[in-house]
Amino acid sequence: MRLARPLLLLLSVALAVPLGAFAADQYVPLQQRMTPEEFKAAGLDKLSANELKNLDNWLSGHGKVVTKVVDQEGKPVFYPTSEKAGPVQAHVQGSFTGFSGHTQLTLDNGQVWQQADSTQVSCLSSQNPKVIVRRSLMGNWMAAVDGCNDTAPITRVK
Repeated sequence: MRLARPLLLLLSVALAVPLGAFAADQYVPLQQRMTPEEFKAAGLDKLSANELKNLDNWLSGHGKVVTKVVDQEGKPVFYPTSEKAGPVQAHVQGSFTGFSGHTQLTLDNGQVWQQADSTQVSCLSSQNPKVIVRRSLMGNWMAAVDGCNDTAPITRVK
């Protein structure tokens, strides 16, 4: 009998934890999530009760909002943890002749990187060359572009 009471308590806790987590994931309707001013500013007050219900139903089945991480200046942080991020392999969009000290690289994957120093590196002129962006030993990002014999430090801007 001594074991029955702790076992019953453990079973109760094991059942309560998933129910609490499930309740936390429940969708909260827009009218409860927004102030009346926000609701009106978004034009949602113009919806009929049925239209609002349909919108709430749709939102409840389409994932959660993901909050972007920003630094103290409000700039986006693309890798918020100190974990080692793998190299980025892509192609520079357009013509590339080297690093001029203020070079901006737009990649075919949508990322945009800006040269982080004023170093000037001349490279063979090429169209859409392959680029590998990887972390250096000091944690900075370095770009190695095909046709270039040197790398340049860069920071991601988009």
